[in-house]
Amino acid sequence: MESIKVFAPATVANVACGFDIFGFAVDNPGDEIILRKKATPGVEITKIEGDNGRLTRDAAKNTVGISMLAYLHRLNSDQGVSVELKKKMPLGSGLGSSAASSVAGVFAINELMGRPLSQRDLLPFAMEGERFASGTPHADNVAPCLLGGFVAIRSYTPLDVIKIDTPKDLFATIVHPQIEVNTRDARNILRKETSLKNTITQMGNVAGLIAGLMKSDYDLISRSLVDVIIEPVRAILIPGFDEVKGAALNAGALGCSISGAGPSMFALSRDRDTAKRVGEAMQRAFTGVQIESEIYVSSINQDGPVVLG
Repeated sequence: MESIKVFAPATVANVACGFDIFGFAVDNPGDEIILRKKATPGVEITKIEGDNGRLTRDAAKNTVGISMLAYLHRLNSDQGVSVELKKKMPLGSGLGSSAASSVAGVFAINELMGRPLSQRDLLPFAMEGERFASGTPHADNVAPCLLGGFVAIRSYTPLDVIKIDTPKDLFATIVHPQIEVNTRDARNILRKETSLKNTITQMGNVAGLIAGLMKSDYDLISRSLVDVIIEPVRAILIPGFDEVKGAALNAGALGCSISGAGPSMFALSRDRDTAKRVGEAMQRAFTGVQIESEIYVSSINQDGPVVLG
């Protein structure tokens, strides 16, 4: 192939109790990329849409370029590519915007070059984009974006990523308020230490959520979607957080928390109709604090990135 077009999905990271270790992919929104081979070496970003002029076209300072440069360096390849990036999700939204760009780039170039590496082996290159974007090479966005589904990162050293089975009728609601939270800022406000009591509670919820997903036990999922460490700190960055979370639970959600670093909030429900109703309730709550928002309803995306052409 001389060119390729790829879509990479948005993701929900942390999933309440699983800070930096849980994440899942959704059907929409996401990023699109068009990659073309060129005669001269290097990665050249020729066009970016949907970023309101905020992203640089310097490949060494853009996550889509960083992941591909790391990939080409690993293969010791002088293949040149030009890049067109279409951002189809808001920046600083807590939906894995930087991760979607990183994954789209490295997945596309691997396809363009005939798949010399397995899809799972692309993960470290995508994580380099996250290192640049947030200061930490966390995988809870890039792993589900690349592999699809719900993932758990058991270890970072060595990297050990596990896909977790989920109920087929489990649906996610994401509501993105029209405000922005910077990922670096959201990490910097976190406490460096936590109490033994909270650690034990969080570990129990992590174990319960995994068991609930694998057993399709919705009551257990609901009891486990509780974050006693990160959410209480980050909630102050989202106006109306308590009202929005309360609205989701009252509308029938299994649980509700912050998507990634925020400000987007997510809820899980046991069917699509409930997920839609939950989204409408959450949006009304944001409207009540004078904040406009967008709603996305999706099953758990099991595919990850896909070739569009």
